[in-house]
Amino acid sequence: MEEISYGKLLKELRRQKGVAQRDLAASVGVDFSYISKIENDRLQPPSADTTIKICEALGVPNEVLLSLSGKVSSEMKDTMTSSKSAIKFLHAVKDMQLTDAEWDKLTSKLKKLR
Repeated sequence: MEEISYGKLLKELRRQKGVAQRDLAASVGVDFSYISKIENDRLQPPSADTTIKICEALGVPNEVLLSLSGKVSSEMKDTMTSSKSAIKFLHAVKDMQLTDAEWDKLTSKLKKLR
């Protein structure tokens, strides 16, 4: 099965929501031609912060597009790198090569600890 690109998924989501490229661009604060180039895979995915704005404008969870961009928001980066224990944890789970289902299970268990 072929994996969908960031641009193709963005186009699909935007069309499903009935949002024009110009309207999305205005909501995000970019030129509509930038959205067009991303959707047609002529540009790499935008920064994580721009991706989050796109997701908010389309009313979809941030992780939908962030997972395809391979990027994290400035806020997330600050959170992940501000603690030795957080970095140690991230290295440990990286080596475990968790599946999405395992990540979800881990998240659920962590929430119960709080």
